[in-house]
Amino acid sequence: MLASLDPSQPRPLRAIAVLAAIAVAVAVAFMTIGANGQWDFVLSFRGSKLAAMALVGYAIAVSTVLFQTITANRILTPAIMGLDSLFILIQTSLVFALGSGRVALIAPQAMFLVHCAAMIGFSWLLYRTLFSGRLQSLHLVMLVGLVLGVLFRSLATLMQRIMSPNEFIVLQDRLFANFNAVNTDVLLISAVAVAAATMLGWRSLRTFDVLALGRDAAISLGVDYKATVTLVLIIVAVLVSVSTALVGPVTFFGLLVASLAYRIAGSSKHIHVLPVAVLLAITALIGGQLVLERVFALNTALSIIIEFAGGIAFIILTLRSAR
Repeated sequence: MLASLDPSQPRPLRAIAVLAAIAVAVAVAFMTIGANGQWDFVLSFRGSKLAAMALVGYAIAVSTVLFQTITANRILTPAIMGLDSLFILIQTSLVFALGSGRVALIAPQAMFLVHCAAMIGFSWLLYRTLFSGRLQSLHLVMLVGLVLGVLFRSLATLMQRIMSPNEFIVLQDRLFANFNAVNTDVLLISAVAVAAATMLGWRSLRTFDVLALGRDAAISLGVDYKATVTLVLIIVAVLVSVSTALVGPVTFFGLLVASLAYRIAGSSKHIHVLPVAVLLAITALIGGQLVLERVFALNTALSIIIEFAGGIAFIILTLRSAR
């Protein structure tokens, strides 16, 4: 560890080493602080929550950084594509049509696959329709995704106003990201999907660096722009779908993590920025959950604090870009 923190090493490597040490320390604290009773139960119960938070942090961090790369805009997140709104519409439609009692009886694996299939299918249809042939307009894809996201939320709001108050209360619990009630039955499926998406993009890290220079520069340097952007969009769709289906929508967390990662890493290379963003996301989720459980006794939700901090970061970044 002392060698990894050698001041003679480049700044990104030192940042990664420090953040890795902090992430490990926070994970150990989460697993051990306040642990009473049989350790086999404690490790199993807390270990599943730890794995879920690490998986979600990884998926959100990677998807946001890659999405900002292809859009050449560091104040955008994959939420602009309407996937979060689609998740809300699916949940609302199920409770509206079947009732909360019947929805609760649906197997977690089936519900997870339904959400992932719907969001990935929607993304594929959007890319296939608007990012092929002569169009190949990424801005048009984002604009249509934004409009459809507003439509999805409007339809969901309409059904929420019609349903009974009891059903609406049950639905509200499903619409906020919840790190306390992660279903362990879908963790393995989530891990496999995230690993597959990672393998797709791992070999193209250097290509992503060129892609960040812009469309014209990337094409002039020999990058197959359409194929590379399509690959990134597929990876982003899978990662966002998995994280949203696993815990619920988290809109601004990726923006907060990505913005801090670029500043801490001091580099725009993906081989540096991505590990920093992932470690920041994992540390923030695990550390935040630890504080909420041990200090505030679960009197609030981690997602509310995350969205508040991310919203402030979004406002600051927007004002700076305007200047």
